[in-house]
Amino acid sequence: MKKVERALISVYDKRGIVEFGRGLADMGVEILSTGSTARLLASEGVPAREVSDMTGFPEMLDGRVKTLHPRVHAGLLALRDNPEHRKQIADHGIGTIDLVCVNLYPFAETIRKPDVRFEDVIENIDIGGPAMLRSAAKNFTDVAVVTDPDDYPALLDALREGAGRLSVERLFALARDAFAHTARYDGRIAEYLSGVEFGGGGFALPDGSRPPARVFMDFEKTAEPRYGENPHQKAAFYRWGSVAPHGLGAAIQLQGKALSFNNLMDLDAARGVVGEFEEPAAAIVKHANPCGAAVGRDVLDAYRKAYASDPVSAFGSIIAVNRPLDGAAAEEIAKLFVECIVAPEVDADARRVLEGKPNLRVLELSDGEVRDGAAGMDVRCVEGGILIQDRDVSDDIRSGTARLATARKPSVEEWRDLWFAWKVARHVKSNAIVLARGEATCGVGAGQMSRVDAVRISVDKAGRAANGTAMASDAFFPFRDGVDAAAAAGVRTVIQPGGSKNDAEVIAAAEEHGMSMVLTGVRHFRH
Repeated sequence: MKKVERALISVYDKRGIVEFGRGLADMGVEILSTGSTARLLASEGVPAREVSDMTGFPEMLDGRVKTLHPRVHAGLLALRDNPEHRKQIADHGIGTIDLVCVNLYPFAETIRKPDVRFEDVIENIDIGGPAMLRSAAKNFTDVAVVTDPDDYPALLDALREGAGRLSVERLFALARDAFAHTARYDGRIAEYLSGVEFGGGGFALPDGSRPPARVFMDFEKTAEPRYGENPHQKAAFYRWGSVAPHGLGAAIQLQGKALSFNNLMDLDAARGVVGEFEEPAAAIVKHANPCGAAVGRDVLDAYRKAYASDPVSAFGSIIAVNRPLDGAAAEEIAKLFVECIVAPEVDADARRVLEGKPNLRVLELSDGEVRDGAAGMDVRCVEGGILIQDRDVSDDIRSGTARLATARKPSVEEWRDLWFAWKVARHVKSNAIVLARGEATCGVGAGQMSRVDAVRISVDKAGRAANGTAMASDAFFPFRDGVDAAAAAGVRTVIQPGGSKNDAEVIAAAEEHGMSMVLTGVRHFRH
């Protein structure tokens, strides 16, 4: 490209724009600007010419029309090496524009506002901005285009190093980002408006109660594991690009080998378990199922209780905690071979301990998450399409939907364990059975084709520790055999959704064995 001599700046998000404009002006670049951006630059001593002065046409229609003009778009789209283009713009007295800095009206932020009006939604659909971005990006060999304030410093550095010129590689990268930006923006608009209905003389806005008619998903590749679930499968990790980084997309890896496909799956599963609890909690996950989980006085106590649940399966596992990992807990975990550890924070003492295991993957990841459009949904791929559903986050016991079905009532301690086991069961592959005592798992039966087999596996895992436990079942018992098997092992109390045509028989079995049984009315299948 030729040297950047003229730039057009028109931004809604004004982070860093004064510094960027000043940097351009210091290099002798003429700045064109609009509205509030021009006023801000002028107030900070950055010389900027109003676009309306250049076009000879004022902003109008409350700012709806300001850059939609041939002097703007011809200045962007003219091919500098095309003699006819140069002649045409010269004949009309149009100067070229070599750099465009634009970001768009806050549509996504607007639709998230409570009680937003449809009129406000429509007014925050940008027209001129995307048009300029697309014009500049189409002509990327001659025009630089930037949308992200975080890119301003590097772009200024590149211009200084190149004496006002940019490499074609950088220009193309900027153009790709601009097209991704406008595609994401238009996708959000189309997705939102697909849920708007007209009736009764007005527009009914989406209330989030139903999935949208259209979904536009934007993902950005951030990692390439060596392979997928198996060595013959290729894989990559993509984070949501249309919202702030969250979940595993916001994780910071402190040490260790690159994460594998299976590591990422298990990390997500482990975080889901510990995220259920306000108390200090630890989860040990193997093949997407918790083999141990517990809450405790602190992270060390919770981890020890979780590990005691199934020490054999804990080998080669993924461990998550929901409190900062300290040195004492790190020392205890370091005694075991594990693949990954994830915590909201890893303190200096813990880092020193874990540095002795250079292959161990250690991640920091805060609990904050974004619930925004499809990014806040549970999305699964199937051949030929995707399935989208709400995340399973119902707090069904404490919301009052549970009811006691037996004469015997759970004790205070049993209620606590029922609540704990029920939360963990939500994260176990169905058919799922969880045995718990002292707010720690004792045995987990996961992914079985029959519920009674899941009970038998959980009992076998627990051994003698099954005596006196609370049992959670993610779905109803179709027959009494699961309750009978649990009672034989000493299980004292059961929580399950109910809803089977054989509920009366199942409840009768609990009564016969002197067990208490709680029905939640909510199922927690996990496939």
